[in-house]
Amino acid sequence: MDRIDRNILAELQKDGRLSITELAERVGLSLSPCHRRVRALEESGVLLGYRAKLDPIALGLTFSAMVFVTLREGDRTAVEAFENALVALPQVVDAQRLFGEPDYLLHVITQDLPAFQRLYDESLSSLPNVQRLTSTLVMKRVVQDRPLPL
Repeated sequence: MDRIDRNILAELQKDGRLSITELAERVGLSLSPCHRRVRALEESGVLLGYRAKLDPIALGLTFSAMVFVTLREGDRTAVEAFENALVALPQVVDAQRLFGEPDYLLHVITQDLPAFQRLYDESLSSLPNVQRLTSTLVMKRVVQDRPLPL
């Protein structure tokens, strides 16, 4: 990957809806080489896809919490069972497995506090192998969806 590929990625991180023509102009390439580079970045797995960025508040999803999860057991079977069940919860918008304790950090978004409580009581607490859940409310998102430093 060279400087031009990094410039292509930087521009697409800013605006994934750029046409190939606009992108080529911004990075100083003609249309065909720019298109080939974008295709190669997609095929190599560096460029994973394109999607719309939505405002959760405008969609009525006004409650955000971070949930720390500690598992009872850390063997492969227990971890896989937990992770497979977690994937089925659309309110979990980000999940990270951590070193040490706790084992996971989940970012959960719901409509409001009662919806979070229902999710917590009915779904999160009954995930396989959960020993302890600890949650904290998000007061304000200071940095989010920041482009990767290229």
